[in-house]
Amino acid sequence: MSTLSPKTPGWLDWYANPSEPAFTLPPGTVDAHCHVFGPQAAFPFAPERKYTPCDGGKDDLFALRDHLGVSRNVIVQATCHGADNSAMVDAVQSSGGRARGIATVRPDITDAELRRLDAAGVRGVRFTFLKRLADAAPQDALMTVAKKIAPLGWHVVLYFESNDLPELERFFGSLPTPLVVDHMGRPDVTQPAEGPDFTRFLRFVERNEVWVKVTCPERLSVTGPAALNAERHPYTDVVPFARHTVEEFPDQVLWGTDWPHPNLTDHMPDDGLLVDYVPQVAVTAEQQRKLLVDNPMRLYWPGETA
Repeated sequence: MSTLSPKTPGWLDWYANPSEPAFTLPPGTVDAHCHVFGPQAAFPFAPERKYTPCDGGKDDLFALRDHLGVSRNVIVQATCHGADNSAMVDAVQSSGGRARGIATVRPDITDAELRRLDAAGVRGVRFTFLKRLADAAPQDALMTVAKKIAPLGWHVVLYFESNDLPELERFFGSLPTPLVVDHMGRPDVTQPAEGPDFTRFLRFVERNEVWVKVTCPERLSVTGPAALNAERHPYTDVVPFARHTVEEFPDQVLWGTDWPHPNLTDHMPDDGLLVDYVPQVAVTAEQQRKLLVDNPMRLYWPGETA
Protein backbone atom coordinates (compact mmCIF):
# COMPACT_ATOMS: atom_id res chain seq x y z
CA MET A 1 0.00 0.00 0.00
CA SER A 2 1.39 3.38 -1.00
CA THR A 3 1.93 6.07 1.59
CA LEU A 4 -0.47 9.00 1.34
CA SER A 5 1.10 12.40 0.74
CA PRO A 6 0.49 15.14 3.30
CA LYS A 7 -1.43 18.22 2.26
CA THR A 8 0.39 21.30 1.03
CA PRO A 9 1.32 23.40 4.10
CA GLY A 10 -1.37 25.96 4.86
CA TRP A 11 -3.96 24.14 2.75
CA LEU A 12 -7.53 25.29 3.46
CA ASP A 13 -10.03 22.41 3.58
CA TRP A 14 -13.51 22.87 2.11
CA TYR A 15 -16.27 24.20 4.37
CA ALA A 16 -17.73 21.17 6.10
CA ASN A 17 -21.17 22.43 7.19
CA PRO A 18 -22.46 24.93 4.63
CA SER A 19 -25.44 27.04 5.54
CA GLU A 20 -28.89 26.80 4.00
CA PRO A 21 -29.02 29.29 1.12
CA ALA A 22 -31.59 32.05 1.44
CA PHE A 23 -31.90 32.06 -2.36
CA THR A 24 -33.77 29.05 -3.74
CA LEU A 25 -32.10 27.75 -6.88
CA PRO A 26 -34.55 27.05 -9.71
CA PRO A 27 -35.32 23.39 -10.43
CA GLY A 28 -32.76 21.91 -12.80
CA THR A 29 -29.85 24.10 -11.66
CA VAL A 30 -26.45 22.96 -12.92
CA ASP A 31 -23.24 23.51 -10.96
CA ALA A 32 -21.12 23.93 -14.09
CA HIS A 33 -17.75 24.23 -12.38
CA CYS A 34 -16.67 21.89 -9.60
CA HIS A 35 -13.94 19.31 -9.00
CA VAL A 36 -13.12 16.12 -7.16
CA PHE A 37 -9.90 15.50 -5.24
CA GLY A 38 -9.23 11.77 -5.02
CA PRO A 39 -9.86 10.42 -2.45
CA GLN A 40 -6.11 10.00 -2.58
CA ALA A 41 -6.16 6.39 -1.37
CA ALA A 42 -8.32 5.39 -4.35
CA PHE A 43 -7.14 7.94 -6.94
CA PRO A 44 -3.54 9.02 -6.31
CA PHE A 45 -2.53 12.55 -7.19
CA ALA A 46 -0.21 13.15 -10.14
CA PRO A 47 3.53 13.08 -9.38
CA GLU A 48 4.01 16.35 -11.31
CA ARG A 49 1.28 18.23 -9.38
CA LYS A 50 1.91 21.71 -8.02
CA TYR A 51 -0.14 21.14 -4.84
CA THR A 52 -1.48 18.33 -2.65
CA PRO A 53 -5.07 18.97 -1.53
CA CYS A 54 -7.33 17.44 1.06
CA ASP A 55 -9.67 14.70 -0.09
CA GLY A 56 -12.87 15.91 -1.70
CA GLY A 57 -14.42 12.96 -3.46
CA LYS A 58 -17.64 12.26 -5.33
CA ASP A 59 -19.67 11.40 -2.23
CA ASP A 60 -18.89 14.76 -0.66
CA LEU A 61 -19.62 16.55 -3.93
CA PHE A 62 -22.98 14.87 -4.38
CA ALA A 63 -23.90 15.58 -0.76
CA LEU A 64 -23.22 19.27 -1.38
CA ARG A 65 -25.24 19.12 -4.60
CA ASP A 66 -28.25 17.84 -2.73
CA HIS A 67 -27.82 20.25 0.18
CA LEU A 68 -27.72 23.31 -2.08
CA GLY A 69 -30.60 22.20 -4.28
CA VAL A 70 -28.46 21.65 -7.36
CA SER A 71 -29.65 19.05 -9.90
CA ARG A 72 -26.52 18.37 -11.97
CA ASN A 73 -22.77 18.91 -11.99
CA VAL A 74 -20.05 19.55 -14.52
CA ILE A 75 -16.89 18.12 -12.98
CA VAL A 76 -13.71 19.77 -14.21
CA GLN A 77 -10.47 17.79 -14.00
CA ALA A 78 -8.38 19.15 -11.14
CA THR A 79 -4.75 19.97 -11.96
CA CYS A 80 -3.58 17.88 -8.99
CA HIS A 81 -4.63 14.79 -10.99
CA GLY A 82 -2.74 15.80 -14.13
CA ALA A 83 -3.93 13.92 -17.22
CA ASP A 84 -5.16 10.92 -15.23
CA ASN A 85 -8.90 11.51 -15.46
CA SER A 86 -9.86 8.44 -13.41
CA ALA A 87 -11.31 10.24 -10.38
CA MET A 88 -13.32 12.66 -12.52
CA VAL A 89 -14.62 9.92 -14.81
CA ASP A 90 -15.55 7.73 -11.84
CA ALA A 91 -17.54 10.58 -10.35
CA VAL A 92 -19.33 11.30 -13.62
CA GLN A 93 -20.18 7.64 -14.12
CA SER A 94 -21.45 7.39 -10.54
CA SER A 95 -23.88 10.27 -10.99
CA GLY A 96 -26.69 8.42 -12.74
CA GLY A 97 -26.48 10.75 -15.73
CA ARG A 98 -26.49 13.87 -13.55
CA ALA A 99 -22.89 14.87 -14.27
CA ARG A 100 -20.66 15.67 -17.22
CA GLY A 101 -16.89 15.90 -17.23
CA ILE A 102 -14.11 18.16 -18.50
CA ALA A 103 -10.86 16.27 -19.01
CA THR A 104 -7.18 17.06 -19.24
CA VAL A 105 -5.58 15.23 -22.14
CA ARG A 106 -2.19 15.15 -23.83
CA PRO A 107 -1.59 15.62 -27.55
CA ASP A 108 -0.81 11.93 -28.09
CA ILE A 109 -4.23 10.79 -26.86
CA THR A 110 -5.80 8.27 -29.21
CA ASP A 111 -9.16 8.58 -30.89
CA ALA A 112 -10.22 5.39 -29.11
CA GLU A 113 -9.47 6.93 -25.71
CA LEU A 114 -11.37 10.08 -26.65
CA ARG A 115 -14.36 7.98 -27.66
CA ARG A 116 -14.14 6.16 -24.33
CA LEU A 117 -14.17 9.46 -22.45
CA ASP A 118 -17.05 10.71 -24.57
CA ALA A 119 -19.08 7.60 -23.78
CA ALA A 120 -18.31 8.13 -20.08
CA GLY A 121 -19.81 11.64 -20.19
CA VAL A 122 -16.83 13.91 -20.91
CA ARG A 123 -17.72 16.90 -23.07
CA GLY A 124 -14.59 19.02 -23.18
CA VAL A 125 -10.96 19.55 -22.26
CA ARG A 126 -9.33 22.21 -20.14
CA PHE A 127 -6.29 24.27 -21.07
CA THR A 128 -4.68 25.97 -18.06
CA PHE A 129 -2.45 28.98 -18.64
CA LEU A 130 -1.75 29.77 -14.98
CA LYS A 131 1.90 28.97 -14.46
CA ARG A 132 1.43 28.34 -10.74
CA LEU A 133 -0.95 25.46 -11.57
CA ALA A 134 0.57 23.79 -14.61
CA ASP A 135 3.65 23.88 -16.76
CA ALA A 136 3.11 25.88 -19.91
CA ALA A 137 2.08 23.78 -22.88
CA PRO A 138 3.11 24.80 -26.40
CA GLN A 139 0.26 26.23 -28.40
CA ASP A 140 0.83 23.76 -31.23
CA ALA A 141 0.28 20.89 -28.78
CA LEU A 142 -2.95 22.45 -27.58
CA MET A 143 -4.09 22.96 -31.16
CA THR A 144 -3.44 19.26 -31.79
CA VAL A 145 -5.75 18.40 -28.90
CA ALA A 146 -8.42 20.83 -30.06
CA LYS A 147 -8.43 19.36 -33.57
CA LYS A 148 -8.79 15.85 -32.14
CA ILE A 149 -11.79 16.73 -29.96
CA ALA A 150 -13.62 18.94 -32.46
CA PRO A 151 -15.31 16.01 -34.29
CA LEU A 152 -16.84 14.90 -30.98
CA GLY A 153 -18.58 18.24 -30.53
CA TRP A 154 -16.54 18.97 -27.41
CA HIS A 155 -15.37 22.39 -26.30
CA VAL A 156 -12.21 23.84 -24.78
CA VAL A 157 -12.28 25.33 -21.29
CA LEU A 158 -9.75 28.13 -20.88
CA TYR A 159 -8.21 29.24 -17.59
CA PHE A 160 -6.02 32.33 -17.84
CA GLU A 161 -5.20 35.63 -16.18
CA SER A 162 -6.75 38.76 -17.66
CA ASN A 163 -3.40 40.40 -18.32
CA ASP A 164 -2.42 37.44 -20.52
CA LEU A 165 -5.41 37.78 -22.84
CA PRO A 166 -3.77 40.21 -25.31
CA GLU A 167 -1.06 37.70 -26.16
CA LEU A 168 -3.40 34.70 -26.16
CA GLU A 169 -6.62 35.88 -27.80
CA ARG A 170 -5.46 35.32 -31.37
CA PHE A 171 -4.61 31.70 -30.50
CA PHE A 172 -7.90 31.26 -28.63
CA GLY A 173 -9.82 32.60 -31.61
CA SER A 174 -8.11 30.10 -33.92
CA LEU A 175 -9.24 27.03 -31.98
CA PRO A 176 -11.75 24.90 -33.94
CA THR A 177 -14.15 24.41 -31.03
CA PRO A 178 -16.48 26.44 -28.85
CA LEU A 179 -14.71 28.05 -25.89
CA VAL A 180 -15.68 28.25 -22.23
CA VAL A 181 -13.78 30.77 -20.09
CA ASP A 182 -13.29 30.14 -16.39
CA HIS A 183 -14.01 32.89 -13.86
CA MET A 184 -14.63 35.71 -16.36
CA GLY A 185 -10.98 35.56 -17.40
CA ARG A 186 -9.90 36.55 -13.88
CA PRO A 187 -10.40 40.33 -14.15
CA ASP A 188 -8.64 42.82 -11.90
CA VAL A 189 -11.64 43.96 -9.87
CA THR A 190 -9.78 47.01 -8.58
CA GLN A 191 -10.27 48.41 -12.09
CA PRO A 192 -13.68 49.58 -13.29
CA ALA A 193 -15.92 47.00 -14.95
CA GLU A 194 -16.38 49.52 -17.79
CA GLY A 195 -12.62 50.00 -18.12
CA PRO A 196 -10.45 48.98 -21.08
CA ASP A 197 -9.23 45.65 -19.69
CA PHE A 198 -12.61 44.08 -19.01
CA THR A 199 -14.08 45.69 -22.12
CA ARG A 200 -11.39 43.94 -24.14
CA PHE A 201 -12.46 40.63 -22.60
CA LEU A 202 -16.13 41.27 -23.39
CA ARG A 203 -15.29 42.10 -27.01
CA PHE A 204 -13.29 38.86 -27.21
CA VAL A 205 -16.42 37.03 -26.05
CA GLU A 206 -18.49 38.88 -28.62
CA ARG A 207 -16.18 38.06 -31.54
CA ASN A 208 -15.84 34.36 -30.81
CA GLU A 209 -18.03 31.41 -29.84
CA VAL A 210 -17.45 31.85 -26.11
CA TRP A 211 -19.33 30.89 -22.96
CA VAL A 212 -18.34 32.61 -19.71
CA LYS A 213 -18.41 31.23 -16.18
CA VAL A 214 -19.36 34.02 -13.77
CA THR A 215 -17.73 31.97 -11.06
CA CYS A 216 -15.24 32.24 -8.21
CA PRO A 217 -15.86 35.69 -6.77
CA GLU A 218 -13.94 34.43 -3.74
CA ARG A 219 -10.82 34.22 -5.95
CA LEU A 220 -11.29 37.61 -7.56
CA SER A 221 -12.44 39.74 -4.63
CA VAL A 222 -10.08 42.23 -3.02
CA THR A 223 -12.38 43.98 -0.56
CA GLY A 224 -15.05 41.30 0.01
CA PRO A 225 -16.93 40.83 2.22
CA ALA A 226 -16.29 37.10 2.37
CA ALA A 227 -19.03 34.49 2.13
CA LEU A 228 -18.82 33.68 5.82
CA ASN A 229 -20.72 34.43 9.03
CA ALA A 230 -24.17 34.68 7.43
CA GLU A 231 -23.04 37.36 4.94
CA ARG A 232 -25.80 37.38 2.32
CA HIS A 233 -24.16 39.96 0.03
CA PRO A 234 -20.60 38.70 -0.38
CA TYR A 235 -17.90 39.90 -2.78
CA THR A 236 -19.61 43.13 -3.75
CA ASP A 237 -16.49 44.30 -5.62
CA VAL A 238 -16.90 41.43 -8.11
CA VAL A 239 -20.63 41.94 -8.66
CA PRO A 240 -20.36 44.67 -11.36
CA PHE A 241 -18.18 42.44 -13.54
CA ALA A 242 -20.46 39.43 -13.30
CA ARG A 243 -23.63 41.50 -13.67
CA HIS A 244 -22.21 43.24 -16.74
CA THR A 245 -21.40 39.85 -18.30
CA VAL A 246 -24.83 38.38 -17.52
CA GLU A 247 -26.59 41.43 -18.95
CA GLU A 248 -24.58 41.52 -22.17
CA PHE A 249 -24.42 37.77 -22.80
CA PRO A 250 -27.48 36.25 -21.05
CA ASP A 251 -27.42 33.14 -23.27
CA GLN A 252 -23.67 32.45 -22.88
CA VAL A 253 -23.12 32.53 -19.11
CA LEU A 254 -22.67 29.64 -16.68
CA TRP A 255 -22.44 29.37 -12.90
CA GLY A 256 -20.67 26.96 -10.57
CA THR A 257 -19.40 26.59 -7.02
CA ASP A 258 -15.75 25.67 -7.73
CA TRP A 259 -16.05 23.18 -4.86
CA PRO A 260 -13.79 22.06 -3.16
CA HIS A 261 -12.12 25.40 -3.90
CA PRO A 262 -8.51 24.48 -4.69
CA ASN A 263 -5.62 26.68 -3.64
CA LEU A 264 -7.49 29.34 -1.71
CA THR A 265 -5.20 31.06 0.76
CA ASP A 266 -7.24 33.84 2.37
CA HIS A 267 -10.44 32.06 3.48
CA MET A 268 -12.68 29.12 2.62
CA PRO A 269 -16.19 30.28 1.67
CA ASP A 270 -19.44 28.83 2.93
CA ASP A 271 -20.99 27.29 -0.20
CA GLY A 272 -24.50 28.09 1.01
CA LEU A 273 -23.60 31.78 1.04
CA LEU A 274 -22.04 31.46 -2.42
CA VAL A 275 -25.51 30.52 -3.67
CA ASP A 276 -26.76 33.80 -2.22
CA TYR A 277 -24.28 35.59 -4.48
CA VAL A 278 -26.24 34.44 -7.56
CA PRO A 279 -29.19 36.89 -7.36
CA GLN A 280 -26.73 39.76 -7.00
CA VAL A 281 -25.40 39.11 -10.50
CA ALA A 282 -28.44 37.58 -12.21
CA VAL A 283 -31.12 39.90 -10.92
CA THR A 284 -34.22 38.74 -12.83
CA ALA A 285 -35.90 35.36 -12.85
CA GLU A 286 -35.20 35.07 -16.59
CA GLN A 287 -31.50 35.78 -16.13
CA GLN A 288 -31.33 33.27 -13.31
CA ARG A 289 -33.09 30.57 -15.32
CA LYS A 290 -30.73 31.03 -18.27
CA LEU A 291 -27.58 31.18 -16.12
CA LEU A 292 -28.42 28.24 -13.90
CA VAL A 293 -30.52 25.92 -16.07
CA ASP A 294 -31.05 26.71 -19.74
CA ASN A 295 -27.50 27.57 -20.78
CA PRO A 296 -25.68 24.66 -19.10
CA MET A 297 -28.36 22.21 -20.24
CA ARG A 298 -27.96 23.40 -23.83
CA LEU A 299 -24.18 23.03 -23.63
CA TYR A 300 -23.89 19.77 -21.68
CA TRP A 301 -27.22 17.94 -22.10
CA PRO A 302 -28.48 19.14 -25.50
CA GLY A 303 -31.91 17.88 -26.31
CA GLU A 304 -32.70 16.97 -22.70
CA THR A 305 -35.03 18.86 -20.41
CA ALA A 306 -34.00 19.81 -16.91
